[in-house]
Amino acid sequence: MVQYINYYTSFLGKILMTADEKGLTGLYFSGQKYCIKDNPEEKNMPVFNKTKQWLDIYFKGKEPDFIPELHLAGSPFQISVWELLRKIPYGKTTTYSEIAVEIARQRNIKSMSAQAVGQAVGHNKISIIIPCHRVIGASGSLTGYAAGIDKKLQLMRIEKINTDNFL
Repeated sequence: MVQYINYYTSFLGKILMTADEKGLTGLYFSGQKYCIKDNPEEKNMPVFNKTKQWLDIYFKGKEPDFIPELHLAGSPFQISVWELLRKIPYGKTTTYSEIAVEIARQRNIKSMSAQAVGQAVGHNKISIIIPCHRVIGASGSLTGYAAGIDKKLQLMRIEKINTDNFL
């Protein structure tokens, strides 16, 4: 499927949006790890306008009451992890191990590796909307974030998550 791009400028920097005819496929901070490498055509699509509206609300410190149309592309395991990320409430956090326990429960298996979950979380292509910034280490530590720990902290602060214990 053909990918298109558009941009959004936030106080945290420029954000690249990618989409195809089915929906939003990516939301990347400038310089973020795992960002798209090819050079799709820039185009104004309805999903980009909807995403910009969502981001406007979010960056004002409010929880948007809608989600733009998403088109998740990944392995079945990655998509199952990303779907769980979408269920983390605004202003709350969870851990990689808690997600691993839920994946194991869903698959009716004894256990799931928190590291495997971490890999899937790290490859989330639609940051912010699929809130991988709400996932922390089991000890309460901030762990990697593809756009950088500084952005992860700032996103948490937008949602009024107390970050004092993470520093």
